[in-house]
Amino acid sequence: MPADRRVLPFRHTPAAPARPVAMVRALTLRRGGRALLDGLELTLFTGGITALLGPNGAGKSLLLRALAGLIPPDGGAIDLAPHTGAPALVFQKPVLLHRTVRANLAHALRLARVPRAARAGRLAELLVQARLSAQAQAQARALSGGEQQRLAIARALAARPRLLLLDEPTAHLDPASTAAVEALVRAAAHAGVKVLIVTHDRAQAARLADDVAFLAAGRITEHRPADDFFQRPESDEARAYLEGRLLL
Repeated sequence: MPADRRVLPFRHTPAAPARPVAMVRALTLRRGGRALLDGLELTLFTGGITALLGPNGAGKSLLLRALAGLIPPDGGAIDLAPHTGAPALVFQKPVLLHRTVRANLAHALRLARVPRAARAGRLAELLVQARLSAQAQAQARALSGGEQQRLAIARALAARPRLLLLDEPTAHLDPASTAAVEALVRAAAHAGVKVLIVTHDRAQAARLADDVAFLAAGRITEHRPADDFFQRPESDEARAYLEGRLLL
């Protein structure tokens, strides 16, 4: 990294929660001799929604998969705080069982080892949160794209994760479906779940995010409160991205 480039950490206000959820230290992932993530540093704190922005090919989805434990790093480390537990990852294209909506959620609750006596109440709660009560007996794969995504997020929330990772959850959805997914994401964050969302939609990031981490060429170039990021980006890469210039 050139000497004049700085990684700008997210500066918490005194009122913001200070407990770390995940700490990524010098994370490196290589493919074909090329570093796709190159000494990446990022700390996520409890509370709120962090948007992960950056150009195509920057490594955003790779970072989510590494955080979820699906890809072992070639270098560096990912430290999850003891209170965090296993992160929950929701892919851009939902992966649902050939079962009803209710059965998909019931399966997730069993895997999460939710006590049998508590499952019915928790399942009903998830259906309400996802606005899918009326579709409880419908086949999951027959739902609309937005409904499938809400089901995938609700299923991820079944285990009450402390860290929810979302990879482009509203890509290709219409505005109404996008609004419903965003409402579910906000509700999860309001309930205390830390959300890290990858999005190419800058307007969505501005609507949802408390802070923004910007990823370019495999590194976080700045991590700041969302208002500061959009109004006064400090890294050259973020300025170029927000101005619509190509990052080569």
